[in-house]
Amino acid sequence: MLEISSANKPLDTHQKALAVNLDNRRYGTFAEIGAGQEVVRWFFRVGAAAGTIAKSMSAYDMQVSDAIYGRAARYVCRERLQAMLDQEHKLNLERLTDMRGETSTFFAFADTVAARGYKGGAECHGWMGIKFQAHPRDEDSQVIIHVRMLDNETALQQEALGIVGVNLVYGAFHYHHEPEMLVDSLLDGLSTSRIEIDMIEFSGIAFRRVDNRLMSLKLVELGLSGAAMFAANGTVLQPSEFLYKKPLLVERGSFRPVCNVNVDMLQCAHEKFSQLPEVKGKEVAQIMEITMRNLKAEGEIDRRDFLARADIMAACGMTVLISDYFEYYRLAAYLSRYTKEKIAITMGAGSMRELFDDKYYTQLDGGILESFGRLFKNDLKIYCYPLLDRDTGELMTCENLEIKPELKKLYGYLLERGGINNLDNYDPDCLGIFSRDVLRKIGECDLSWESMVPAPVAKVIKDRKFFDYTCDDDPSCATR
Repeated sequence: MLEISSANKPLDTHQKALAVNLDNRRYGTFAEIGAGQEVVRWFFRVGAAAGTIAKSMSAYDMQVSDAIYGRAARYVCRERLQAMLDQEHKLNLERLTDMRGETSTFFAFADTVAARGYKGGAECHGWMGIKFQAHPRDEDSQVIIHVRMLDNETALQQEALGIVGVNLVYGAFHYHHEPEMLVDSLLDGLSTSRIEIDMIEFSGIAFRRVDNRLMSLKLVELGLSGAAMFAANGTVLQPSEFLYKKPLLVERGSFRPVCNVNVDMLQCAHEKFSQLPEVKGKEVAQIMEITMRNLKAEGEIDRRDFLARADIMAACGMTVLISDYFEYYRLAAYLSRYTKEKIAITMGAGSMRELFDDKYYTQLDGGILESFGRLFKNDLKIYCYPLLDRDTGELMTCENLEIKPELKKLYGYLLERGGINNLDNYDPDCLGIFSRDVLRKIGECDLSWESMVPAPVAKVIKDRKFFDYTCDDDPSCATR
């Protein structure tokens, strides 16, 4: 079976499509809506397609598509993709199992895509997935991805779409036992300047041990996407669908672990933000964000540590964003891509001080002025939580923050116009809590740490023994 080239390099698209066609175990359907039959075309082009393709179809007309798959709110959406996969795979099983079910593994590939149109302007993106049997008569498995096409020409977008589709089909068949390798192969023959994959979800029997949060992390780690999201229950979220038309409030942190001060900071900012005339009465999406720089602070990413943080944020009911946008202006630009509603970021006074350190903006031609122009471009709001100096007992707030003399006028302008806002509604009992102290106390079996974190967080840490928690195993802890 054709799997790797003689030069030990990844197979090109032609070789992958041919390898699938020559594998007489694989048999199924290709259903594609929008942007042409770009994926199935590869399998027809390379030859031997009769051994692989039971049916190819394109329900391009909306009424025809509705008649086949049922109505959907939008045609380029996950709901429509899932309906396509379910319907086509079901038909294959009903029609073909008796005849060749002992020797064939059936599959259905589908995509629904909006490429650059004749008039341009619309977002160029699509949903793509494959539902398949890893072995004859096996239970179903599935991989779904969301792609953004970044080429400026329609023909190039269609070409890129065809390549990533072949990569997905080949990966599902050859790498389902190594899902990280599947993710790594999705942009074979492409680059991140042409395709962005901002969501991936594995499900079914072949992926029963896969944690989709780790796969989301992998997307960002590989540069396939600048960010990835998942819900408190671990479900992977597609940013444009979750963030669409919502006011957003983001708190960045290490969340190692989530402490009372993190929760108070978010609650205080929400209280102020939700009273803005443009936000009042609307549901605000609250997000905890971790940057790749934070996750890589000690070198390679510790996946166990990452999952511990994710579980702790889940215990707080929070949506999690993993981003490669260390600079706040890049984070703001990313969020603005998906919503026209108000956006707010809350941070501590220490982070605010770093925000005005021009060493972070040397790569910009316009330096710190350009960064702030981008950050506050859409009237973004920053809410500053005070920082307690434990040596002096003084509070550092956005109103007494020490700023370089040459930046004081810029800072004063942002403060006066409401771009930067003071949080004076804080809980004083939270000011002395720092995550590094909590971690130290956990390691020392000092039980006072439990009062410094939300009760659900303390329970998760103890039950799952996160952050090297051993107090339950140490009899001396009971006397402390």
